Parts: sequence; structure tokens; C-alpha cells
Amino acid sequence: MHASPPYARFTLLAAARSASVLDGRFDDDRPLDAAGWQDVQRMIPSLVRLAAAELRYCSPSARCRETGEVLGLTPLPQPALRDCDMGRWRGWTLREVTAREPRNVDWWLSDPRAAPHGGESLLAFIQRVGGWLETRPVGDGGWAVAVTEPAVLRAAICYVLKAPPHAYWHIEVHPLATLTVTGRAGEWTLRLE
Repeated sequence: MHASPPYARFTLLAAARSASVLDGRFDDDRPLDAAGWQDVQRMIPSLVRLAAAELRYCSPSARCRETGEVLGLTPLPQPALRDCDMGRWRGWTLREVTAREPRNVDWWLSDPRAAPHGGESLLAFIQRVGGWLETRPVGDGGWAVAVTEPAVLRAAICYVLKAPPHAYWHIEVHPLATLTVTGRAGEWTLRLE
């Protein structure tokens, strides 16, 4: 008889805003802006519960680390939770990329396996985030929290729901939104909060 994988709970929190959120720059590592700091501080009473998690992680970006620190989580950066690798488009806005490479943007938006920017395809990104959920060690009944990029929450939703990759483009995640994923490897459910 095989033991079933442990039951776990993961709460993913979208980082507070940075200037990159406002101007839509790809894979940008700018820190929280003043409004982002204020938003996190205002949300402390409702998010302080996250500090009770046994394990606390974050995407390696400045805004994710800073959001976690303001909440008192002292999260451990996880490379697997970084934003999608946008290759040579890193730091550009969609408008800038569309003006320079319109055919490549169309290809990237229509084919989840495409990576015309030389980075990571949407499908690879979703699989990377899902792989993190599947392999993250959490004791049976354990709880882990991760402060991530909004894109990571979108990828997690696609992975957990086994949705086609193009569904990613139809999911909107606001700063400081939370998603809780419960279950065990291959058998997840989600709750938006």
C-alpha cells in the first residue's frame, strides 16, 4: 500500500504595487512605490494572519520581498516563484514591444509555447509555478505562504484548474489579492479571498 501525498495549504499573496505595475513593464524588479508601501501598511490588520504559516516564501523581486517584510513574514526567496522570464523584452512595456515587434507579440499572445523574446514561454511559466506547488515540502496539514508577482497567481490558477494556457490572459489579479490552494500533489482546489 502506498501512502498518499501529504495534504497541504498554500496561500499566495500578490505583492503590493510598484511603479512597474502602473506602467506595465515586463519582468521588472523595481521596489514598492509610496502608494504600495501605504497599501501594505493599511492591509496589515487583515493580512497579519499570514505570519502564522509554518513556511514563508516570496518571489525574488524587490517588491515581493518588501511586501513580505512589511507584513513581518521574513520570507525566503524562491527562484521558482519569479515572474515569467521575458528575455530581451525585460523592462519594456507591451506598447513598446508591440511598436518594435508586432508579429512577435501576436505570436506570443496566440501560442503558449512561443518565446519570441528569447525567455520563457507561457506554458513553461505555468508548468514552473505548478511544479513548485507539487514539490514544495510542507508537512501533512501544513501551511505555506508566498508573496508573489500577480503573474504567478495567474499561472497557479491555470495550473490548479488544469485550464488551457490561453485562460491566463483572462485572469486579472490585483495587488495584495490572495489565493489559497489546498490539497495534495495533482489534486488541488483553490479559494480566492
